[in-house]
Amino acid sequence: MNFFVLFQFMRDEFIQGLRTNQRTFDLELSSAVLERLADYFDLVQTQNQLLHLVGPCSPEQFATRHILESLTVLEHLPKNAKLADIGAGAGLPSIPCLIVRIDLTAILIESKEKKAKFLESALIKLELSGRAKVVSKQFEETSPDNAEFITCRALDKFSEKLPRLLKWAKRRRILFFGGPSLGDKLRENGVNFTERLMPLSERRYLFIEKI
Repeated sequence: MNFFVLFQFMRDEFIQGLRTNQRTFDLELSSAVLERLADYFDLVQTQNQLLHLVGPCSPEQFATRHILESLTVLEHLPKNAKLADIGAGAGLPSIPCLIVRIDLTAILIESKEKKAKFLESALIKLELSGRAKVVSKQFEETSPDNAEFITCRALDKFSEKLPRLLKWAKRRRILFFGGPSLGDKLRENGVNFTERLMPLSERRYLFIEKI
């Protein structure tokens, strides 16, 4: 199987994974949105071996664990919301959310220069750069700007950095992804939240700060 055929096969499997599982996540995505999400999947796949953007997974696993899980944030974002994505890495959850909701804007904060350059390129290629910008710094070295929501999915040493991140967020509403230990840390830091267990998972949650 040549590279082009393999690439198309993976793209088709990814789209089918979205179609098959979207209702499990209470989502209904149009064909046009599925194609745009597949464009993003293609960009990640072409750079993943070099940049280690996401862990090894099948196209269907990428569709469910990375895309559909990211989109669970959307029900908590009002119209025209602005989101700060900390340790954005591959652009999860912010880029899928920007693709699905054209009213959203975002700041993607990523301290690793090569990953930040990937994000800048991806935003341009996906025609999202008018609604999002990349900041290549540690979150402590910048500010939330006018973001109303703070999300984080894969920050290095997340639990260790959590107290500083909560202080940095300055009462903005947090939407964090993680396992049970993150929930414990949030409680220790006095955060009042609800949690949603991700469909098709036994240990991954979205923690939603109560307001």
